[in-house]
Amino acid sequence: MTSVGTPVPRVDGLLKATGTARYTADIPFEDLTHAVLLQATIARGRIASIDASAAEAAPGVLLVLTHLNAPRLPRMRAFAKGGSAQQTVPALQDDRVRFAGETVAFVVAESQEQARYAAMLISVEYDEEPPAVGLHGDAYPPAKVNGQPPDYRRGDAERALADAAVTVERTYRTPVHHHNPIEPPVTIASWDDDGGLTVHEAAQGGVHMMRLGFAEALGIPRRKAGSIRVVSKFLGGGFGGKGFMWPRNILPAVAARLLGRPVKLELTRAQMYTSGGYRSETVQRLRLGADRDGRLGSIVHESTSTGSDMGEFPEPCAQITQMLYACPNVTGTHRLVRQNVGVPTFTRAPGEGPGSFALESALDELAGELSLDPLELRLRNYAETDPEHDRPWSSKGLRECYSEGAERFGWSARNPEPGSMRDGRWLVGYGMATAAYSSHTWPTFARVRIRADGTAVVRCATTDIGTGTYTVMAQVAADALGVRPGDVTFEAGDTRYPFAFPPVSSSGARSIGPAVRAAALAVRTRVARLAVKDRESPLFGADAATVRAIGGGRLARADDPERYDTFVDVLERAGLGHVEERKGYGVMPFLHSTASGIAPWPVGPLLRVATRPFAGRYSTYDFGAQFVEVRVDPDLGVVRVSRVVGVYDIGRVLNPRTARNQAVGGITWGIGMALMERTTTHPRLGKYTSPNLSGYLLPTNADVPDIDVHFLDRPDPLVNPLGVKGVGELPVVGVAAAIANAVHHATGKRVRSLPIGPAELLG
Repeated sequence: MTSVGTPVPRVDGLLKATGTARYTADIPFEDLTHAVLLQATIARGRIASIDASAAEAAPGVLLVLTHLNAPRLPRMRAFAKGGSAQQTVPALQDDRVRFAGETVAFVVAESQEQARYAAMLISVEYDEEPPAVGLHGDAYPPAKVNGQPPDYRRGDAERALADAAVTVERTYRTPVHHHNPIEPPVTIASWDDDGGLTVHEAAQGGVHMMRLGFAEALGIPRRKAGSIRVVSKFLGGGFGGKGFMWPRNILPAVAARLLGRPVKLELTRAQMYTSGGYRSETVQRLRLGADRDGRLGSIVHESTSTGSDMGEFPEPCAQITQMLYACPNVTGTHRLVRQNVGVPTFTRAPGEGPGSFALESALDELAGELSLDPLELRLRNYAETDPEHDRPWSSKGLRECYSEGAERFGWSARNPEPGSMRDGRWLVGYGMATAAYSSHTWPTFARVRIRADGTAVVRCATTDIGTGTYTVMAQVAADALGVRPGDVTFEAGDTRYPFAFPPVSSSGARSIGPAVRAAALAVRTRVARLAVKDRESPLFGADAATVRAIGGGRLARADDPERYDTFVDVLERAGLGHVEERKGYGVMPFLHSTASGIAPWPVGPLLRVATRPFAGRYSTYDFGAQFVEVRVDPDLGVVRVSRVVGVYDIGRVLNPRTARNQAVGGITWGIGMALMERTTTHPRLGKYTSPNLSGYLLPTNADVPDIDVHFLDRPDPLVNPLGVKGVGELPVVGVAAAIANAVHHATGKRVRSLPIGPAELLG
């Protein structure tokens, strides 16, 4: 009896389809108050004066906070240094304005309408200064990039480049991208009479991490952080934008403590553009050197992205170049240019998303210089082992992804001459690219309880961010226990449940799944031990280690399946209402690989030495191949994606239905990245010119073609006992490059700045 690997429908599907799933904004509270933000209208300067008297006298207004009366708040510890925040500078602490959209007042009233009206009554005068805008200023190296040094060198890339028979040097640009989940960020904070804080949050960042963030921001010692409860049951998309602590999370808790009443803040769509990060603009210079046969001898990947006074997040574009191809000489650098903008943050496929656009476009240009098929070029530079860390892969089915994808797509029908393929008046182009993503395993714990009626409850503090965690983890537990998925309830999103790291970086299945499986096996073994000691049990006298689950909530001897007992009968005879076990997974490898890199000296180096036995002997990546067909109107410059084939190696597929959902969503992200999405900034004012969906184009159903998704479905037992890797972000990677490559094949025009539109093709 196996449910893992089958397309079990989402257990929360009916709730969401009927509108009965309670998202954070839907949760009712007695005596609830409502808050709104007032944001700066300049990008740099000082608040010369602020007059909130009219707002304070407005009907229903309970509180107006500005820098003149707000409680003092500490500077937050950055996520990159082991904290929970991206924006480390708290709100309303001084008269400085560092970016357009920074919070200058926080208004609380009896209703949201009253709060909005009152905010309009606040008079603010500024001493404006010229803002720093764009990636034009002096660049500087960040302290770290994803916990690694900003510069990477293997061999001597400059010398190899000088000696190369064929070279390509190009610069690629990607714009600012925003997350735009369908659900706006929402925070509801309430304090009880004993000083305990409960926060209902639209949280992608993990409720336990947010608990520590609230404790830090509110001056509550870590040892007393247990007085804070954070709850996040359903999430209407996050993509990185709801992944960390921001001032928008903290201010409702501050106001609720002052008022002694619950405070709810729900951002407007426009405020989402300035209150939760974004994907940085990037400028990437690629230099490739190869021999006449197309074998790479040198790659130099120089990436520049956005720096901010409010915090730091370098877009790690060059890191994919360090590991993807067998090249002996590689240099990757990351630099920042400080601007008057908010802090960038993780956005779906951070680093690999924009980084693959540059790398995979440059490879396509190299293939053109060599008159070599783009797929063949990648095969000639296939990395059989990890060139970055000089380790074997735990698994790598990329070669099979290439061959399967090419066959399904019909790549062999591609005429290599740009502009040679047509369908009526439409120019037709084929493009492809490699996908790779470094999903992670994070520390996660789970508790599994078997109840007297034979059903089970699994609890873990992770958040289902819309990927199907409620469904897939019920499947994992069901298989380990030997029951139906419908007999398992998975409960998540509450700090009262066992600790879970945020399900970021495609880590959900490969972190939560092994913990759930371990806890389920442990509680099953506990029931078996009860049975083998019970003279009334058919399993009496057997070795508990040899007892197996045979389905239907039954446990049987391995040597005699006809002799079995049931969970219901064992617990009834033992007089127990339930039994449960708690298990964890991924702690020690995390301490070695990640925690040691962010811990301060000398703790970090000592921790790395102490946990050396848990160092990974293999490198683990998710791999895939993207194949795209486009059609281009030669007169209008309109680009339509007409076919996409994506083939992926993600280890074992726990649920084909939810995995396909992730793949289709990721490819759709890539289409938007290539052809539509861009947040523009006024070059003089430093303000976003389109902070709303009316000016930020996203793919709709009409823009998304038939998508053929295929998974190799090969378990990787070296990663975890389930053999599962990651799928959430991999399908984004390479799509933009594949589309750009296809557009070049269709038209002969190479576009190196996203998004690709009529202006780029007709100009």
